[in-house]
Amino acid sequence: MKIPLFYIDAFTKEVFKGNPAAVCLLESWLPDEVLQSIAAEHNLSETAFVVREDKEVFQLKWFAPKVEVDLCGHATLAAAHVLFSIYTFGNKPILFKTKSGILPVTHSNDGKLTLDFPASKTEPFTATQALSEALQCPIKEAYTTRNQLLVLLNSEKEIRNLSPDFAKIKEMDTRAIMVTAEGSDCDFVSRFFAPKVGINEDPVTGSAHCSLAPYWSSKLKKTNLHASQLSERTGELWCQLSNDRVLISGYAITYMQGTISISITPPSNLVAFS
Repeated sequence: MKIPLFYIDAFTKEVFKGNPAAVCLLESWLPDEVLQSIAAEHNLSETAFVVREDKEVFQLKWFAPKVEVDLCGHATLAAAHVLFSIYTFGNKPILFKTKSGILPVTHSNDGKLTLDFPASKTEPFTATQALSEALQCPIKEAYTTRNQLLVLLNSEKEIRNLSPDFAKIKEMDTRAIMVTAEGSDCDFVSRFFAPKVGINEDPVTGSAHCSLAPYWSSKLKKTNLHASQLSERTGELWCQLSNDRVLISGYAITYMQGTISISITPPSNLVAFS
């Protein structure tokens, strides 16, 4: 079978920046083990798999190289970028059916895409010596959120210069660690480490801003926030708090389009992508 494949750089206007995601358009769902193998073959932070349900509703799954994930921002942005370029939706949003519920994505005239994601609460966490050793830096504050840790550092400079011990992070009882500080040219900056799921450092992590945006909104007393992720590739996001939702906006650009050819016969009783 042949699967349309797109490589998209998300949360950027330029190729070779932002977070690269693969987007696969399926005619029907393949077994999860096949999807996992495809994601492992791509070896990107996430691969998005899309099956069309009706005119504006699409089923969406995300796979990291080692595991399926329940929420992913940049791969959702990438999938929406592909679909908006193929189909005409008028002023209506794309609706993605996912393990995290229905996720609408809208498209503005300037090309900016906006994800409507659930906000995540943070709870205070007592920073341990193991956490400080894993990040190899002093910790100002720490919080838990969605089986992840949010760690506040003293400055943007500390975020930029951070050189964590990924082996020690992998040993910790958390899915991932996001580090953050107030920004000099934006409201806040961050980096994101998830070696446990096969990603030492994620270039731009949309889903992390479900926690980061509410945290900084409370700290800075504002609901509209401009953020930058300071990975090697860098990325830019705009966040808006709306009750229990976070609107996360950014740009995306197509790097590559192609076709996957594999010897798999898909099930015939599931919805087709057409």
